[in-house]
Amino acid sequence: MSAPTALPPAPPRPVPPGPGPRAHARVLVRQHRRALWLTGALVLIWIAVVVGITLWADHVNDAFEASPCTSVVTDRSCDHRWQAFDLALSVRQTVLGYAGLCVTVLPGLVAAFVAGPVIGREFESGTYKLSWTQSASPAQWLLARLAAPAALLVAGVSVLSAVFAWSRARSEGLYPVHWYGNTSFGALGTAPVAYALLGLALGALAGLLTRRTLPAMSVAVFATAAVAVALNRVRAGLWPPDTRTSTGSAWPQTPDDAWFVETGRLTRDGTRLPSDTCWDAGPGADRCLADRGVTGSYLDYHPSSHFWPLQLLETGILLVLAAAATALAFRVLRRYHA
Repeated sequence: MSAPTALPPAPPRPVPPGPGPRAHARVLVRQHRRALWLTGALVLIWIAVVVGITLWADHVNDAFEASPCTSVVTDRSCDHRWQAFDLALSVRQTVLGYAGLCVTVLPGLVAAFVAGPVIGREFESGTYKLSWTQSASPAQWLLARLAAPAALLVAGVSVLSAVFAWSRARSEGLYPVHWYGNTSFGALGTAPVAYALLGLALGALAGLLTRRTLPAMSVAVFATAAVAVALNRVRAGLWPPDTRTSTGSAWPQTPDDAWFVETGRLTRDGTRLPSDTCWDAGPGADRCLADRGVTGSYLDYHPSSHFWPLQLLETGILLVLAAAATALAFRVLRRYHA
């Protein structure tokens, strides 16, 4: 009797692939859905307030311009119209100031949220180990925590910036909202999106470095605010300003809606002196200026046409910093995992 033939070994069962970055992103969205719903509600309220106040101010302004009253000459019959007109435009300016401030501080809030609840808390509680043992690499884990918020930020902040730009464009005239204001500039153009992405990257880096919720939030907010303050200080020098000069004691005239940068006195050889030169000379100011060789004055300014060069340069700086912070975050993660 012959021995039974041995059966060949069964082929190994293929290991099912682990969840991809999209699955991890969906899990992240479900984990923080309450915060997302709250943020969405606040965004809608912000838009409703800005649009509503702008349309109301436009209506009051149109009614005033259609009346026989003017902002220069009024009588008693125009008092009520003038007061309503002045109030509407003043309220719009105030609301836009606070609206721009909200967009300006948004990157700090993003940095705190990503650093704390999204990353720092997982390290503090140890729940990140569960994700890493479910066929998800640490890089995929971090990518999911950056990609989903980045997509939401780009879409949401772009809408906020567009609404703010629309409202600011309608506020020219009495009580204008100037493009070069710190809160206005930070809420216009491409810079708001770049600031938000920088806050996201700094938040991730702070969460990975500290691995504690509250310290990560503090470090992220401080780093984001430090970058914003530094760029606010050097913004005027990112693009060469235009210069106007005058002769005699008259000061150069600043163009409308121009950003005043610096002014002072000019000597015969082109030397620049401070604007308060000889101010304490009293009646002898002209003699004092002549003794110093002053022949005129100068004015450095940014016209409104410099808005986009300044915006794009600042946006480029922010995106480079965001990319560097993101690369450093992945490097820290690899070292921690190793």
